[in-house]
Amino acid sequence: MKLDESSSGFSSRSTNNELALIPLGPSTSSLSIAGGPTISNGFSSGIGSSFSQDNSFSPLLKDSADGYNSFSNGTKDDTHGLSGLHNLGNTCFMNSAIQSLVHTPPLVEYFLEDYTREINTENPLGLQGELAVAFGELLRKLWSSGRTSVAPRAFKAKLSRFAPQFSGYNQHDSQELLAFLLDGLHEDLNRVKKKPYIEAKDADGRPDDEFAEECWNNHKARNDSIIVDKFQGQYKSTLVCPVCNKISVTFDPFMYLSLPLPSTVTRMITVTVFSGTGDAFPMPFTVTVQKNGNCRDLTKALADVCCLKSSDALLLAEVYERRIYRYLTNPIEGLHNIKDEDILVAYRLPIGHEKHMRLEILHRRADRCAAEPQFNINRKLIGCPFVTCIPNDSTGKSDIYAAVSAVLAPFVRAKAHGPDVSAVKLNGNGPSLDGIVLTDNGATCEEGLSTSTGDDHAVDEHVPFQLSMTDEKGSVRNAIDADSNRGLGIVIRVLMDWSDREHEMYNIDYMDELPEVFKHGFLSKKTRQEAVNLFSCLDAFLKEEPLGPDDMWYCPGCKEHRQASKKLDLWRLPEILVVHLKRFSYSRYMKNKLDTFVNFPIHDLNMSKYVKQMSRGDRQPMYELYAVINHYGGLGGGHYSAYAKLVEEDNWYHFDDSHVSSVNEDAIRTSAAYVLFYRRVRGSCTVSNGVPVDIEMVDSLET
Repeated sequence: MKLDESSSGFSSRSTNNELALIPLGPSTSSLSIAGGPTISNGFSSGIGSSFSQDNSFSPLLKDSADGYNSFSNGTKDDTHGLSGLHNLGNTCFMNSAIQSLVHTPPLVEYFLEDYTREINTENPLGLQGELAVAFGELLRKLWSSGRTSVAPRAFKAKLSRFAPQFSGYNQHDSQELLAFLLDGLHEDLNRVKKKPYIEAKDADGRPDDEFAEECWNNHKARNDSIIVDKFQGQYKSTLVCPVCNKISVTFDPFMYLSLPLPSTVTRMITVTVFSGTGDAFPMPFTVTVQKNGNCRDLTKALADVCCLKSSDALLLAEVYERRIYRYLTNPIEGLHNIKDEDILVAYRLPIGHEKHMRLEILHRRADRCAAEPQFNINRKLIGCPFVTCIPNDSTGKSDIYAAVSAVLAPFVRAKAHGPDVSAVKLNGNGPSLDGIVLTDNGATCEEGLSTSTGDDHAVDEHVPFQLSMTDEKGSVRNAIDADSNRGLGIVIRVLMDWSDREHEMYNIDYMDELPEVFKHGFLSKKTRQEAVNLFSCLDAFLKEEPLGPDDMWYCPGCKEHRQASKKLDLWRLPEILVVHLKRFSYSRYMKNKLDTFVNFPIHDLNMSKYVKQMSRGDRQPMYELYAVINHYGGLGGGHYSAYAKLVEEDNWYHFDDSHVSSVNEDAIRTSAAYVLFYRRVRGSCTVSNGVPVDIEMVDSLET
């Protein structure tokens, strides 16, 4: 891990969705600046002269629309940094973001000094410096003496001019405004006047640290500002092709971490597991998988919870209208294709079952009219299909009956009467498949098979159930004979007719109502209320997962777009670490806000676990919270406010538009927390021979 302790700040990288923290310089004067250095008389003497000499900015600086004089003086006894912002009409989203930034110590120090020397009026990606000047003027107003509220009309006018999406007086997302503002400030303050063209290169097998440093230097050659110094970090992105296993590694900058809440990246799926060999009763299992996961992930999760034997495998299938609608045999098929109202089953079969013939067993019941029982009123499929397999060299009828009898074994009633239902004896020496003995007693089953006539109820007393060949729609094709399985391909479908006799022997009532993939109700409400911590959000963000179907990666090996697996790792951390909790979720049909309480640390946030590489002697990245943006209410409205800490006072304040009040630190953690601002602190640890050592103690020994 790289931590730059130079005066220019810590080097980092940005991806347009992440923020960073900054180190504080020594105190040099009398005006408290949220834990940063102080400046006598309110502002440095260089500000006025610099502004007066630069005609391009003087109109902006003389703008007193907000009733503020840029050159007013402050005194030691004045209260600074506790001014509120008037709500101009649904502008609480803007006010909360501004208060969080103007209480970021390095930004306060920077904008109260002579920052105009770094304004870049030539950057075509910037705003000719006007956004930076507008923000700097607003920051000075908020840090002037007294606690008078400020109406940020001039700043909003500039913001709306360059970002029309924030014009008017509608409610907007505070995090989106924050991202735009940081990007805009960076471009306005970019020290690079002419960005060089740098050709992107591959790692070509080079070590990660070497390639990462090259990527960071290339980024800094085009992007060099106070925002990069303090807010930007770098992460490693690894893509793996699921087909050819091609690996692509890139190192990219980020300006804030946008963390999903675990409930937004995972889903619960319920699957009923059947035994294809008849040695266990069907059981439903509920597993938690990644929303962007695939069938391989689901199968693995099921195998873990159902204690799958090493000799068995799971065959996933979707059941619709009592039939098998489809098999989920593609391991990289995305789980987004599975809906909450679907019914999924998994058949536990021996490994290598693909090499055998697959036997599907559908169930049908005939309801008869009491007045005229010789006529059928209705035939309908019932229960859930069974699936098993039989050897490819099976002789036909006897093997099919024996396989059906085996899978029905768990459903035998304790006091079943009639023929032996534990095994069908048809020839005495039938073939076997993984311990299932297929036998024969010479009986025929052509008589009594379900047909379209009134004689369907006829029953062959020599067999415990009546079977007929069927197609995938459940329609009867023909009776089962000795050669029924020959020439039918890999899948054989049979239909079992259930009469009173079958119901007396077997109980399959359980299969009438199999659970759906996810049942909305008490469980889902309870899940939404469960609390999570910040570390589980970080784990979810950095967890390897497949790309979404709309975000396919072009594999240079396959020359095709693939749903590759993606893994993120934090490589270089900034000094100001901004964490966005993704409470808002959007889809084509639904918008939602999660009010999940996220338990986040206020002190001693140790990010060592999440940094890909830390060298011996590197300081552990320890952070302390100093600001929070809160959102109350639902989508399309609600209200924003901010908590901010005056670090030198060690006191927290609540900035609710124009109202500012003190607040206890214990009250900072709420379910409304939306954006968290952390600053890296000293007193961290360094690693020496694997043993943590107190930094302050090391510093004292060295001096």
